[in-house]
Amino acid sequence: MAVSSLRAKDNKRGRLLTPETAPRPETPAETAAPVIRARDLSLTFQTGDGPVHALKDVTLDIAKGDFVSFIGPSGCGKTTFLRVLADLEQPTAGSVTVNGVTPEQARRARAYGYVFQAAGLYPWRTIGGNIRLPLEIMGISRAEQASRVARVLEMVELDGFERKYPWQLSGGMQQRASIARALAFDADILLMDEPFGALDEIVRDHLNEQLLALWARTGKTIAFVTHSIPEAVYLSTRIVVMSPRPGRISDVIESPLPRERPLDIRDTPEFIEIAHRVREGLRAGHEDV
Repeated sequence: MAVSSLRAKDNKRGRLLTPETAPRPETPAETAAPVIRARDLSLTFQTGDGPVHALKDVTLDIAKGDFVSFIGPSGCGKTTFLRVLADLEQPTAGSVTVNGVTPEQARRARAYGYVFQAAGLYPWRTIGGNIRLPLEIMGISRAEQASRVARVLEMVELDGFERKYPWQLSGGMQQRASIARALAFDADILLMDEPFGALDEIVRDHLNEQLLALWARTGKTIAFVTHSIPEAVYLSTRIVVMSPRPGRISDVIESPLPRERPLDIRDTPEFIEIAHRVREGLRAGHEDV
């Protein structure tokens, strides 16, 4: 049955309701503490030209195993929010926890892997050497390093490329190596800051498919920043739409799409309807500024 025939409004939360997302009795797993919890989170940068309000009153829960995409115009605070989770920026108001502890404690516990916009691989180290570097810093034994490198290279379909150098790989392969490096921590949370934004559409589609397959195999909790509406809808269990600066959440869209998603799902009425809802949220965010 098409989503359009099932659509209803939850006046309290403004969600798209389907049989999969309609209210139902909560199970103990669903009432467990979220992996990521932000409450009234704000961040203001002090600059020579005056204060810059990057985030304002952001309240959000991300549950274990969620794939949550953040989408909004440039400068709306998407990356800033990820950097707060990673303890790379400090909020000026509100609170945030990762696995029930502060971002600093989560960082020290190596609770997450971080994938940046650029692959950030050292050209003088092999692909295997780049992946091993954080493991070396952590003091992990050589045998365990070798085991982890082999495992994550296989996960991103780069087995056999351990001895290659970054300049010998395509941009997409370099980004997969960057994901492998983040996975080598074996953390339950993966923070991804627009990792495919610089790639062409064909490569991007392929990596989107691989990322979904990786998520299905590992069950990791993923927070993913993107500027692409189709990418956000294709990948996510929930889509967080953010307004222009100061960054606020203008909508949270629960996806009714099945977790197994072939690329051609993007041609279905269900997909198109969700994409339209995201576009509406982006437009409304601009109008509210």
